[in-house]
Amino acid sequence: MPNDHYYTSAPTSAHKDATVECDYRGHHLIFHTDSGVFSRTELDRGTEVLLDTLPDEVSGSVLDMGCGWGVIGVAVGKHWPSCRISMADINQRACALSRDNARLNGVEATVIESDGYVQVLDERYDLILQNPPIRAGKAVIYQMFADASHCLNPGGELWLVIRKQQGAPSAMTYLRTLFENVEAVEKKSGFWIIVCKEPIAQA
Repeated sequence: MPNDHYYTSAPTSAHKDATVECDYRGHHLIFHTDSGVFSRTELDRGTEVLLDTLPDEVSGSVLDMGCGWGVIGVAVGKHWPSCRISMADINQRACALSRDNARLNGVEATVIESDGYVQVLDERYDLILQNPPIRAGKAVIYQMFADASHCLNPGGELWLVIRKQQGAPSAMTYLRTLFENVEAVEKKSGFWIIVCKEPIAQA
């Protein structure tokens, strides 16, 4: 049996197509999913809490980092159509699904195949949204946090969802070495929504 993870670059697991439907702020969204991607059969609860916690107004350039099958980027692009949506994932299958799902739901988005932030380090965003790949390990996700701090426009924000029992408190401690302002703005169903502002200039 292939040893695939959702953060595998090129999944080899047999295709198992599925459809996930959800409602977001008055929009009915339909997504095609497949094996080898995160939360294939349903909207992950952490992602749902993150989306529900977003403010009433979102604008500018938005990056859905580790986009999976694209639910965050598509939901944001659908409700705030003036946003410039980018979605990135190391997983080729996830990127293909995100492109299809953006078209399926009438959302314009740029999808980038990227190992973490490698392919977007020269880009700048007003808002970065991420449900980090906790199973990839602390070294991987902490590097992603550090890279995110370099990819924000002035006044930009990084929003993360992390389960408390999977390291949210320690992640906040590390994030405070990267950002002046780190706050858990929501704690629900065991998930913390962490908002990071004002990156600290690194030597």
